[in-house]
Amino acid sequence: MRSTRITAAVAGVVMLVGGLSACNGGKDDNAGGSGSGGKNGAAGQQSESKSPLDLLKQVSQETNGKNSAKIDGTVKNGPAEQSMKGAMDWSNGMNMTVDITSKGGMGSGKPMKALYTPDAMYMNMGMPIQGKSWIKYDYDVMAKKMGAAGALMKDMMQNNNPSKSVDMLIASGKVKEVGKEDVRGVQATHFTGTLGVTELARMQSKNVSEEQLKALEKQLQQSGAKNETIDLWIDSDNLLVKKREQMDGKTAYDSTVFYSDYGTKVSVTPPPASETTEYK
Repeated sequence: MRSTRITAAVAGVVMLVGGLSACNGGKDDNAGGSGSGGKNGAAGQQSESKSPLDLLKQVSQETNGKNSAKIDGTVKNGPAEQSMKGAMDWSNGMNMTVDITSKGGMGSGKPMKALYTPDAMYMNMGMPIQGKSWIKYDYDVMAKKMGAAGALMKDMMQNNNPSKSVDMLIASGKVKEVGKEDVRGVQATHFTGTLGVTELARMQSKNVSEEQLKALEKQLQQSGAKNETIDLWIDSDNLLVKKREQMDGKTAYDSTVFYSDYGTKVSVTPPPASETTEYK
């Protein structure tokens, strides 16, 4: 049961920061957001003169170039919900530290600490596991144990950053501007686009084989998932401040993440082996 809870948390964070998430386009209810609060530059000012795709290309460049940010998000998967708060650095692979709280599922209400490096994830559930404080999820082990989904998870954890969703909308060409909205006190421009989930899987899979992709597509079809809608909110400095992803299927999936304090310092130190048990 503990292992099941940890695996769910791993998947939740993966989808929150970048992967297979959403559908049914999101009309913002102004339920949050964290922006850089910039006053220069131009999502709002330039959207009248630039196409959505041209503007998002600039957003991708600006966001990716910041290398790090604070994150604050929620993942809903059916009746289960996870909230996550922390910071991530994508300058050299993905390094991230987050606090995770679950609702409506196993282990509901008990916070967990998670650390992510380019090679593995470490989770502290607040209770000993086999006499150790931390459990280590090696991405190579997960890829082997979880098949196609594990291979995609490994790929996303090693090649993730906030601009990835921006890049997917650019690659699809399926994006339109919705309008100006307030995101936690920051004026932002809202963009939206809907993609097929198999198309999305191929777009965000950098090092996943064709065989693994076909297996993943079959899993998605069995889940009833067909489409994902990605909604992005961009501030006046052309930085992503909010992302919402929704995916249809037998179990509805909805994730929202807010980005702030771009360029923040992120320090991730894996726990010593003496305090860690391996997920096998």
